[in-house]
Amino acid sequence: MPQKALLTLEDGSFYYGLSLGAEGETFGELVFNTGMTGYQEVLTDPSYTGQIVVMTYPEIGIYGVNEEDVESDGIKVAGFVVFRSVSVPSNWRSTMSFPEYLKKHGIVAIEGVDTRALTRKIRIKGAMKGAISTVDLDPDSLVKRVRESPSIVGRDLVKLVTPRDVVQEVEDGEFTVVVVDSGVKFGILRDLKRVGARVIRVPYGVDLDDVKALKPDGVLISNGPGDPSVLLKTIELIRGLLREGIALAGICLGHQLLGLAIGARTYKMKFGHRGINHPVKDLRTGRVLITTHNHGFAVDPKSFGLAELGSEDQDANVLTKNLQKISLLKGKSPSGIEVEITHISLNDGTLEGMRLVDYPAFSVQYHPEASPGPHDAKYFFEEFKRLIREVK
Repeated sequence: MPQKALLTLEDGSFYYGLSLGAEGETFGELVFNTGMTGYQEVLTDPSYTGQIVVMTYPEIGIYGVNEEDVESDGIKVAGFVVFRSVSVPSNWRSTMSFPEYLKKHGIVAIEGVDTRALTRKIRIKGAMKGAISTVDLDPDSLVKRVRESPSIVGRDLVKLVTPRDVVQEVEDGEFTVVVVDSGVKFGILRDLKRVGARVIRVPYGVDLDDVKALKPDGVLISNGPGDPSVLLKTIELIRGLLREGIALAGICLGHQLLGLAIGARTYKMKFGHRGINHPVKDLRTGRVLITTHNHGFAVDPKSFGLAELGSEDQDANVLTKNLQKISLLKGKSPSGIEVEITHISLNDGTLEGMRLVDYPAFSVQYHPEASPGPHDAKYFFEEFKRLIREVK
């Protein structure tokens, strides 16, 4: 017989369901992902470290899992919530079923709960702490322990996913890119290789001199989990790279860290962006990209003196009118660095991309490598290559 499981949230609400993965219990920040496919990539994305992910699509596991569609060396989510799982996959590439995969990796998960109600709650109240347990099935007891569990804000989660040593990822290439690995996805490494890069991964706490010793033509600050404001050593590294004039790019967490390095602020979003169908406008061309997202923090455009951009709580009708008028924006960081805003979210106006006017550096908040998702934004890697050639 399937084992009973309990999901509780810090607001006191609770949901009974059935255990889907391993026995035990897990705590984390409850967030939702709107992707209809790509659950294996979600499970293995290091940016989900410390988070319990609710999948909004009702059936998960239809095509099983395989050894190829992973984005890291293992499952990184704290827990998983689905409405209904599929235990018999229907795909020739499948080597294992979805429930078997969770059990193999010791991931506590739950099915049979109302994921629509959960998603609505998170959208209204915001992402919140939660827990899944097959051990403690008393809601009052588990809610109390959820409230006592640590918040994702102010925690360094990157130390859990960064490599300990320098890793030679791609040995041959036209130019050398050092990836500061804060939880990089394999898709990013594949796309760097695709555009001709020799790739070296280094830990996120690396010193500037150690990076320079690798003689990089460019440096990429990767995606990763948690609160960017606590990663002080990486922020200082970015400042040093800017002073050295080395071509620099950032993705997701790397985008936020670039913002902090030039004196901007970041903020915790109410419920964040997580999915593979987010519309983003490239203000330089007017083109709209459908993009993959996974972030709960963002760079505050008010840091650059720009109040035109939106937020998750802004009135949708007012926001739509404002976004239609917005073209290329320029502002200044508190440290006096001129910034060009290159991309914005068309869902809520969030700052999604920027370029430093006087330094060879740019960044995006979304995931240009997709994995999974549409390939509209893959030109990011060609742009990085062009920037490296210009600097050389």
